[in-house]
Amino acid sequence: MCYSAQAWQDYRQFKREFGADIGMKEYIRLFWDQKENGTPRKFPKAMLDAFSSATAGDELKIRSWIEAWKSEQATAIEQALFKQKQRLADAERTLQAKLTKQAQNDQRIATDKISKAKLRLSDLRRTEPLPRDSRFFPGNYATVMVCEDGRRVVYPMRYQCRPQGKPASYDARYPGTYNARRDSLEGFWKGQFGHTHALMVVQTFYENVEGKDGKNQVLQFTPRDGSLMYVACLWSRWTDPNGVEPSLLSFAAITDQPEPEVAAAGHDRTIINIKPGHIDAWLNPDPANLQALYAIFDDRQHPYYEHRRAA
Repeated sequence: MCYSAQAWQDYRQFKREFGADIGMKEYIRLFWDQKENGTPRKFPKAMLDAFSSATAGDELKIRSWIEAWKSEQATAIEQALFKQKQRLADAERTLQAKLTKQAQNDQRIATDKISKAKLRLSDLRRTEPLPRDSRFFPGNYATVMVCEDGRRVVYPMRYQCRPQGKPASYDARYPGTYNARRDSLEGFWKGQFGHTHALMVVQTFYENVEGKDGKNQVLQFTPRDGSLMYVACLWSRWTDPNGVEPSLLSFAAITDQPEPEVAAAGHDRTIINIKPGHIDAWLNPDPANLQALYAIFDDRQHPYYEHRRAA
């Protein structure tokens, strides 16, 4: 499975490369909810920063919401940081007088939280892009491209697919639905396979593997030739029949048997990296010809995936 990845998050990249339109209504809905209603969602920094240069229209409206949300986040982090600094100072005063397990725990926890808070605050204010800005995890939002009414469209979607018709509790019941196994496409994913396909453009991906010491470690896999990965995905537009839960666009990356070098590194699945020439066929599937879709998988790209232990 794909534990996480760094992928294109800037909708303008899709516009330049594929002539894709932006699904503006969905961006507006998500960012409005995030700003006004405090809806808990996680967006890669690169997705938010894509609007930082907007000067007019809906893009500028989104930029203003993002900036207001960032300001509120910074204030909340600064308040939390102040509390942890007080906690650390209290613990260190206690330790100077007497060594206690409680004070040691407070010192350790406060130090860790201070470090993380400073990093979050720095990221909120940083304008210089870093590769990790485009990384996303299950449950986070990412930028994907679909085809609707004959046109390519870019949407922000959650990386954990909730098929239309399923209850909201489906997320907790099936937490692994950020990936779709090839051998389950005509079963578990029959409502999406051959019907609603998406594509994400990935630069590098990460997997959890068991190390020689028996402990979990995270490995980063990147094509040796530096090529982009065009990852086949399924997606769904979910709406609550009772009108209580907000609507949701979500997706899953399709995985297959591992490439040899990925298997040798200790992982049992690999995302399907289709050839650029198959993108249109993938995004415009014929549900009556599923074999043509499997043929796209079988003709996929096979770059050598070099790996290293992730920092």
